[in-house]
Amino acid sequence: MAASPLLSRLKETAVVTPAEPRNTAVSLDDKWTVDRGRIVINGTQAIARTLLAQRELDRRRGLSTAGFITGYRGSPLGNVDMTLWSIGDRLSAAGIVFQPGVNEDIAATAVHGSQQIDAVPGARHDGVFAAWYGKGPGVDRSGDAFKHGNYAGAHAKGGVLLFYGDDHGGKSSTVAHQSEQAIAASLIPSLYPANVQEILEFGLLGFAMSRYSGSWIAMKCVNEIAEQTATIDIDLPAFDPALPAMDGVGEVSIGQGVFNPLGDESLVLDHRLPRVHAFVRGNKIDRTVFRAGKPRLGIVTAGKSYGDVCAALALLGLDETSASEAGISLYKVGCIWPLEPIGLVAFAKGHDAILVVEEKKSFLEQQIAEIIVNDPQRPMLFGKRDEEGRSLFSSNLPLEPAGIARVIAERLGRLGQAIDGAPMPSTDGAPVDADLPKRSPFFCSGCPHNRSTRVPEGSTSMTGIGCHTMAHFVRPKEALLPTQMGGEGGNWLGLAPFTDTKHIFQNMGDGTYYHSGLLAIRAAVAARVNITYKILYNDAVAMTGGQPVDGPISVAEIARQVRDEGVSKVWLLSDDPMRHRGNRELPAEVIIGHRDELDRVQRALRDMPGCTVLIYEQTCAAEKRRRRKRGTFPDPAKRQFIAKSVCEGCGDCSVQSTCVSLMPVDTAFGRKREIDQSSCNKDYSCVEGFCPSFVTIHGAEPRKPETVALGQDLFAGLPDPVPAPIAGASYNLMIAGIGGTGVVTVGALLGMAAHIEGLAMSLFDMTGLSQKNGAVFSHVRISRRPEDIHAQRLGAGEADLVMAFDLVAALSPEAATTFSIGRTRAIANAAVAPTVAFQFQRDFAADPKLLLARLRRGIAQDGLATVDASMLALAILGDTIGANLFLVGMAAQRGLLPIPIAAIERAIELNGVAISFNLRALRLGRLFAADPDRVTALVPVPERQAEEDMSLDALITHRGAHLTDYQDARLADRYRALVDRVGRREAEVAPASQALTRAVARNHARLLAYKDEYEVARLLSQPALLDEIRRTFADGGRIAFNLAPPLFAKVGLNGRPGKRELGAWMIPAMRLLARFRAIRGRWYDPFGQTAERRMERALIGDYEALVDRVLDRLHPGNLGEATTLLSLADEIRGFGPVKAAAVHSYRERLAEAEEQFSRDSRAPTRRAG
Repeated sequence: MAASPLLSRLKETAVVTPAEPRNTAVSLDDKWTVDRGRIVINGTQAIARTLLAQRELDRRRGLSTAGFITGYRGSPLGNVDMTLWSIGDRLSAAGIVFQPGVNEDIAATAVHGSQQIDAVPGARHDGVFAAWYGKGPGVDRSGDAFKHGNYAGAHAKGGVLLFYGDDHGGKSSTVAHQSEQAIAASLIPSLYPANVQEILEFGLLGFAMSRYSGSWIAMKCVNEIAEQTATIDIDLPAFDPALPAMDGVGEVSIGQGVFNPLGDESLVLDHRLPRVHAFVRGNKIDRTVFRAGKPRLGIVTAGKSYGDVCAALALLGLDETSASEAGISLYKVGCIWPLEPIGLVAFAKGHDAILVVEEKKSFLEQQIAEIIVNDPQRPMLFGKRDEEGRSLFSSNLPLEPAGIARVIAERLGRLGQAIDGAPMPSTDGAPVDADLPKRSPFFCSGCPHNRSTRVPEGSTSMTGIGCHTMAHFVRPKEALLPTQMGGEGGNWLGLAPFTDTKHIFQNMGDGTYYHSGLLAIRAAVAARVNITYKILYNDAVAMTGGQPVDGPISVAEIARQVRDEGVSKVWLLSDDPMRHRGNRELPAEVIIGHRDELDRVQRALRDMPGCTVLIYEQTCAAEKRRRRKRGTFPDPAKRQFIAKSVCEGCGDCSVQSTCVSLMPVDTAFGRKREIDQSSCNKDYSCVEGFCPSFVTIHGAEPRKPETVALGQDLFAGLPDPVPAPIAGASYNLMIAGIGGTGVVTVGALLGMAAHIEGLAMSLFDMTGLSQKNGAVFSHVRISRRPEDIHAQRLGAGEADLVMAFDLVAALSPEAATTFSIGRTRAIANAAVAPTVAFQFQRDFAADPKLLLARLRRGIAQDGLATVDASMLALAILGDTIGANLFLVGMAAQRGLLPIPIAAIERAIELNGVAISFNLRALRLGRLFAADPDRVTALVPVPERQAEEDMSLDALITHRGAHLTDYQDARLADRYRALVDRVGRREAEVAPASQALTRAVARNHARLLAYKDEYEVARLLSQPALLDEIRRTFADGGRIAFNLAPPLFAKVGLNGRPGKRELGAWMIPAMRLLARFRAIRGRWYDPFGQTAERRMERALIGDYEALVDRVLDRLHPGNLGEATTLLSLADEIRGFGPVKAAAVHSYRERLAEAEEQFSRDSRAPTRRAG
């Protein structure tokens, strides 16, 4: 579709065109330094560049201005502050001050002040151009500040621009947002860019409009625009906005010293807004994109929806010419309020109908209706509903091109102008299954929220704005949904008088506390309600990227403030309470404790009357990790390791910590757990699991993984791939993966590679909360020209290539709806990382074969290439992070990327991070695509064999050998006798089946080899375990075992025996103890007479008797039920109280299952002897 007027001027002077050869002179700084040409820039950077460009334009015009920007972060503008900090030197050199706001309304008031430069003596500048940023909730809370500031006005040589972020789909917000109505209520005009190009263009026009009209100007930034990265054309010297002459209008800029509220409103309505209309007309901010010779249907749209409409027309096979011939005209609105009437009326004239395409609630449609209502020849007007009141476009769900295309086709048909042979959008490849596993966001490894948000049994908590909202995902019955930021606990003031519940807990982060939360605490004190505020001091605004809290704040300051507000009790719990003892800044009445006391302290606080405060101090895990990499945070020389031979796979370590660094590992004894040392943030909560398998390593970090030496000639002769053709307007990639694994980086590299090659690109990253272990998606479009790219998101069936870095993410609706069985190819990583469900369901595992089959059904026939890229990257490169670029190399070599390989390699070099590693990963992927055997030959033979890969005979042999080592040959013979008997009986009943025998082979061996003191001592002192620890960690460390010796363990705060670290001196003692295993179970066994050991021995006899009863009644019809019944013993796992609880559950289920088995079993059949 046609470009905007400014874009048209830029195209005439652009120095980079798609037809030119590769541009190897591209720099990452181009976005800040190039004044004329083509650059790559994202929405947040475009906001920052707007300020720099405005200062440069003022300098060239001889104005001595300064800049000011303030606001409060929030998706989709969550990284504005980080972007501004990253260019602090550039801002300072340009005279632009960045002042993060404590909250949004104070920031808006600061913007108001920037325009009062002439109100006090000593002005150092001609004027100050000022910008505010914030998301929808910030707009809502700032209405009063906006109205006061806008009524006061903007300086004639300054100007005000408000960037407001709207999360239409509620992807990263507590409520979905549409803020233009709130902005209009303050009589502030709104611009709505359709892409990153227009953020910069409208930004400069916005400042010019503000100066010209005296009004504050706002700019709507939705996710798809603010989080888009794109190639854009820039030509600052060509920017020369029209300033139409206005008759009879006096001074409209900010007034000084006259208090006249009604006059201020009149000035806005009668003078400033008419100047806005004039500016919009003069600069063609609203414009007719194309007009039909015989107009029938006029489409009016704005912002993101403009791109969606253009994409919808393309789906219908229409370009400007064919659309015009079909009677379609298109009007693009740039200023969505107040809608400029003269241009709109001129466009609408002569059409039979106007169709308004806009997301969320009707806004443009209402204004259009008001403008044309008195025109006797007005066209019919349709938007949210048709002439019969039926819905055309949703008022709450985001719109997408396919749905818009269907409405356009239907409207034309109603007007008797059917589109002959219009290809309707296909969704045939959308394999969206509700029963597929989900890649849900979750707390980072070692996140303090993971522990601090828990409450005692019987209590309820309320969440708020911040990462702790995820507590509702985990514990929805005890963690209520949040209120607005700063309102935390305020809802309890209205609920408490009407419920028998006496007390509630309220979570609050330190960022929210500083933003506005202290007022809620003050209100709770005043209302005299029983509430405990749990203030997490984690030293960072974690949800939006780890920014610091916007001002000086400390634990001691919070404690003093809440004490002075009148709270009745203040507790401070910390992961390191010693650093607070002796702190004279802390009020003397504050009680200090360790975080392990959380449950006890909360039980005490909930019984106290009034408002109490519990400060939970522990640094954000993600920020802690960043600081440790920079060497600015203590990094304890301490690691945890799980002895897999001891681990029962009970999952209690996950229950205690719900830490995503606890990973499944399949062994010859089934699924166990191991710690992912690369993601572990050293919180050590996992050690609280009641299990002796944890080994602490002091003074040694993990060894750097061994890598395979890649010879110089490995890649010799590898042919350069032929890039994929761009057959349509754009070549479209869907990249799906896991937050934190480099998904966004890969999208950025491919986008930059396209730019280097002289192509245009658009990259839209959908992250939000997904960055915390959830799914991340990059929608990538690559085209010959920028104007060929319309919608940022890929629509239904639009993906040419799916890069499934994670199969679970790739099959989620965000990605799967873009598949087409006639178009889409896929490159997939066959390795499936565990989802958060594994932390709550100890045996949960997504089935890669099922996921691959589902992916294969949704794409082109024979269009899937898959490999365990994580395994290859780890084995050859030493790090699974290389898997993504390995897959990129595969895609490139197979001719599935429209970018030459040289441009991709140049982009990697330009990025400047781990260049050698990333190039090796890319080239290995290319080599695998060309000659997979040469790559797989580099991989060492795996040492482990998983239980599921064993044959039945191998399993029985393996368990027999283990039982011999465990006790003696007689125990192994007892095992084999029972298993053989089951095998013979199963062969009689179902000759082709081995399921029942396999179930008994597994579970009988587990029950026989219960892990008592002798066995734990034997396993922990085995040379094989010590060798594995040496292979895992660098030299120089010392080990300690985390044990709860039955004769010495004290009961801890959790009611369980407490564990102690016992050093390597225990190894000889444990080897000595293991030699006494021959007395196991005898009357003189000192450990054998405990309740737990007697229970374990009874379980063996009970199971063997159960097997006899099952075999007596076995027949072909109940074989499946018999297998299930004899598999229930798999539930019996763990140690001490964990095992006791498991046995209790097992016996309850067993009684029910056996009763059902007996009812369903008809006449008993002869048992094989």
